[in-house]
Amino acid sequence: MLLNDKVAIITGAASERGIGRATAACFAHHGARVVVLDLDEAAAQRNALALGSGHLGLAANVTDAEAIQRAVAQVMNEYGRIDVLVNNAGITQPVKTLEIAAEDYNRILDVNLRGTLLMSQAVIPVMQRQGGGSIVCLSSVSAQRGGGIFGGPHYSAAKAGVLGLTKAMAREFGPDQIRVNALTPGLIQTDITGGLLHDERRHAIIDSIPLGRLGAADDVAHAALFLASDLSSYLTGITLDVNGGMLIH
Repeated sequence: MLLNDKVAIITGAASERGIGRATAACFAHHGARVVVLDLDEAAAQRNALALGSGHLGLAANVTDAEAIQRAVAQVMNEYGRIDVLVNNAGITQPVKTLEIAAEDYNRILDVNLRGTLLMSQAVIPVMQRQGGGSIVCLSSVSAQRGGGIFGGPHYSAAKAGVLGLTKAMAREFGPDQIRVNALTPGLIQTDITGGLLHDERRHAIIDSIPLGRLGAADDVAHAALFLASDLSSYLTGITLDVNGGMLIH
C-alpha cells in the first residue's frame, strides 16, 4: 500500500460528492490514517467513521489560525506525526469582474489562498521535525486559462495564487525534504458543479475535452495519491494537470 501507516490531513473532506472525500477514501484504501477536516464536525466524524477504524474527523475553519492549531494539536495527540497535507478546502462564485464585491473577494481569497497558507504553516514545523512530508495544494484549470467555466475572476486569482505559493514553499522547504506540489483539476463532477451543468452546456464542454468526458472526483484523488506517496519522491514545485486535455500547454 502506497501510504501504509502515514498520517494524512485532508481539508474540506466531508462533502458527499467532493474531491476531498474521494481523496480520503483513496488514501485510507492505501493504508493511511486519515484526518477528515471540515467546517461540519458531524459530517467530518461521520465520514471518518465510514473509512473504517483508525481515522479521525475534526472541525476547523481553514481561515482561522487558532482553530487550525487546535486541530493540528489533536492530530499530534492522536497519532504523533503528520506525513501528508492535502489543501483541498475551497469555495467558488460565478460572477463577472464588475460584480465582485469587496466581501466576496475577501471570502474567496481567504478560503482558497489564505487557508492554504495557514494550514501549511501549521503542519510544516511538524514535518520539519520529522525530517520530511508531502503537501498537495488544490488549484484549478481556471487559474491557467483565466476562468471561463464557473468561478469568477477572483476565484481564478485565488487559485493562481495557490500555484505561486506552492512553488515558493517547495523552494523554501525542499532542504527539509518537504515536497510541495499542486493539482489543477479541470471540470470535475462534484456537489459544487452538479447543479450548474445543464445538458446543452455539458455536451458543449465534453466536446472540448479530448478524453471525451467530465472528470470524476476519483481522478483527482488518484493524482493526489501519486503526489502524496513515494512514487513522486523526486517531484516538488510541480503543477499536475487533471483535466482530460481540456487545457494542453
